[in-house]
Amino acid sequence: MKIGMIGLGRMGGNMAERLRRHGHEVVGFDHDPKVSQVGTLSDLVGALPAPRVVWVMVPAGDPTEKTVATLGSLLAAGDLVIEGGNSYFGDSIRRAKQLGERGIGFIDAGTSGGIWGLKEGYCIMAGGDGAQVAKAQPIFDALVQSGGFAHVGPAGAGHFTKMVHNGVEYGMMQAFGEGYELLRASELGIDVEKAVKVWRNGSVVRSWLLDLLAKALDEDPELRSIKGWAEDSGEGRWTVQEAVRLGVPAHVLSAALYARFSSRQDDPPAMKVVAALRNQFGGHAVKKET
Repeated sequence: MKIGMIGLGRMGGNMAERLRRHGHEVVGFDHDPKVSQVGTLSDLVGALPAPRVVWVMVPAGDPTEKTVATLGSLLAAGDLVIEGGNSYFGDSIRRAKQLGERGIGFIDAGTSGGIWGLKEGYCIMAGGDGAQVAKAQPIFDALVQSGGFAHVGPAGAGHFTKMVHNGVEYGMMQAFGEGYELLRASELGIDVEKAVKVWRNGSVVRSWLLDLLAKALDEDPELRSIKGWAEDSGEGRWTVQEAVRLGVPAHVLSAALYARFSSRQDDPPAMKVVAALRNQFGGHAVKKET
């Protein structure tokens, strides 16, 4: 297939490259002219054969809003917009309706995999009309790991699922961080690095996040260079807000979110782990100790 990719940063650039490696033709647009293949969104649309497929991979919020609105004025009935950022699911429902009124399809594709997706493949949770999803299936097949794609429901369902995924991610990262801090605090002289790494083999808590923690400890055994300060991208907040709205107890997810807030007031070792893991899987910036 031939697809337009809007946003060629850490995620979008790697996704475009993975698609090319799997035989798809990608026309990329980015505000950075050094990486963009076309000068404007209009040029990108003009370079694609009808019916067009355009993937939007820009930051959530105003950048996504403006991009989708512009595409709505440039695309035609039968074209398809796939939005893969960490957008609020309610916005995705609205955008699907607005584009649908013009005959333009919309898929909200919750995408996980971070900076490792180019090599390892992504996990994609798609929301939207089944016929539209089927139209884009060759693209999804090229991007994901085996078994890493699911059409989870109507418009909005993909980003809702990714939102909950990120809330769970908060909880898992916080648990590893607190376990690490407790091992360090013990008077028994535990070799913390060995203790954490042995969990990777045969343990019930073995996971990719644990592998990334081991990698971070290889690079900086006591995480001295990383400040215990962790940002929240918004999806953790939305997850907790939805739990409140739906009356679902979310003790761990809520506590993990509040722990990130507390990280901005002091410098606990647990938050060094969270900051290190965000850097490892997503290339997110870390604050360095001075």
